[in-house]
Amino acid sequence: MTEEVEREDNPAQPEGIGPQLRATREARGLSLDQVAAETRIPVRHLEAIEQGDFAALPARTYAVGFSKTYAKLVGLDQEDVVAMVRAELEAQEPEGTYRTASFEPGDPARVPSSRLGLFAIFALVLLLVGGFFFMRTLFTPAAELPSLVAQEEAAEQERQAALAAAEQEPEAEATPAGPVVFTSLEEGIWVKFYDAEGRQLMQKLMAEGESYTVPADVEGPQIWTGRPDALAITIGGQEVPKLAEDDMVMRDIPVTASALLARNEEAEGASPTS
Repeated sequence: MTEEVEREDNPAQPEGIGPQLRATREARGLSLDQVAAETRIPVRHLEAIEQGDFAALPARTYAVGFSKTYAKLVGLDQEDVVAMVRAELEAQEPEGTYRTASFEPGDPARVPSSRLGLFAIFALVLLLVGGFFFMRTLFTPAAELPSLVAQEEAAEQERQAALAAAEQEPEAEATPAGPVVFTSLEEGIWVKFYDAEGRQLMQKLMAEGESYTVPADVEGPQIWTGRPDALAITIGGQEVPKLAEDDMVMRDIPVTASALLARNEEAEGASPTS
């Protein structure tokens, strides 16, 4: 009678570490899905461990590691569980005949986390970019320096532009200076030159091509003619406009260089602009 009571108070433990892990899990009210979520061990591997079918796992490392993690979650002694797993492995298959580990994409314990993967990709990209710029500078240092040919071409373009601008700017005409000369453009042009006092300097009918130089030492030289349009005028060899473009009587017209130039400037100022 006493032996029967003791057996009821101390129920026999399931044989094998797998059933013990299952019994402990069920006693704690945990499902296989919950254990898989907490340990990141696939459900199919948890089922193999609970059935003691360690040969269904990829390798001894998986069998020992997964069982230890399982034991930690349900509160069993991890070292005792590991020792029992190794013992069962030796009984099922000697260590020398057990297959080597192979990587399973579905095993979360072997797959790096998404954050770690992203960090590794980012670090690789930075390494590649840095290496590219380093090698570019190492093998083509001239690419980092301004091109001497480009600088010379730019300087030449600036010089050409300056020359073109200088050619387009109208040159300032030098103010004519020197003796005043009247030349008849037709035959028989009557003309009279005299000074400010009315003293005659020259009076005649000038032949075509005949010239008269106004004396430079005469004070206030003037002209009287009826054909100003037939008299060409030069100052120091430079031609200046005629006194008039039509035949008309012109009298007491100053013919010094300054007077003729001032007359031309007044005529230009009075002419309408286009």
